[in-house]
Amino acid sequence: MKHEQKPNAFTFPFRIYYEDTDAGGVVYHANYVKLLERCRTEWLRSAGFIQSELLRDAGIAFVVRNVNLDCLKPARLDDLLTVSLEVEKITRSQIFFRQHVRRKLSQDGQDGESWEELASGKVQIVCVSIKTGSGQLKIVSIPAAMRAQLEAIQ
Repeated sequence: MKHEQKPNAFTFPFRIYYEDTDAGGVVYHANYVKLLERCRTEWLRSAGFIQSELLRDAGIAFVVRNVNLDCLKPARLDDLLTVSLEVEKITRSQIFFRQHVRRKLSQDGQDGESWEELASGKVQIVCVSIKTGSGQLKIVSIPAAMRAQLEAIQ
């Protein structure tokens, strides 16, 4: 499978180390959720938004509301992966993603690199305020300037 970058997409490279695997050298399925999170964090960072600064300065965070993950094949020790996302939709307070974890198979002369899909999923995140006195998280609008910038790269 050839893997093309779309304008609303972001890709993050990742290699599997011992710490990512079980005793058999296979990645535990829940670790795919962690990889998807890292990709979204790096996507925000590439757009100029650092999560610790959003917490400190704007009092907001993005939390996962829903994950639907299909685990297709196992990743293994030393695999070179790409973890990618495509922004499907941005609303007032939510962002919807399609995400993929792929393994590099080979580098062909004519077709470029070949990739095998290991997992794919849909993730919905919501913007919340962390400045509530009750300790409860409250859904809030994504700051207008931030939303405009993210929509521009969608």
